[in-house]
Amino acid sequence: MKRFSRTDRVRDEIKRIVGILVEQEVNDPRVGFVTITAVEVSRDFAVATIYVTVGEAENVEETLAGLRAASGFLRKRLGETVRLRNTPELRFVYDQSIDRGFRMDALLKRLADERDVAN
Repeated sequence: MKRFSRTDRVRDEIKRIVGILVEQEVNDPRVGFVTITAVEVSRDFAVATIYVTVGEAENVEETLAGLRAASGFLRKRLGETVRLRNTPELRFVYDQSIDRGFRMDALLKRLADERDVAN
């Protein structure tokens, strides 16, 4: 049985709590539908990089600005919930992996279609 490291547990807890807070308590109109896809924490837990996807791709920068504006509030609420010596600074980053996956999917489909037409 694999044991999870403390870093893994902290990362998962930050992802869970920040996800709930963004959904239920962030009232910034710039922050619409946001999904937290991953969280990375530094070795000393001083910084948590939170990767997000946005419901509408056109509003990525606006949504990130709203999340960054709410990061102090989120950090405070996170500190009230998670027992760490220091609450990490929250940095929000757009997760481009889903967009890349869609592009790769489209390219592979186009290649398959071209191959079918050629045969």
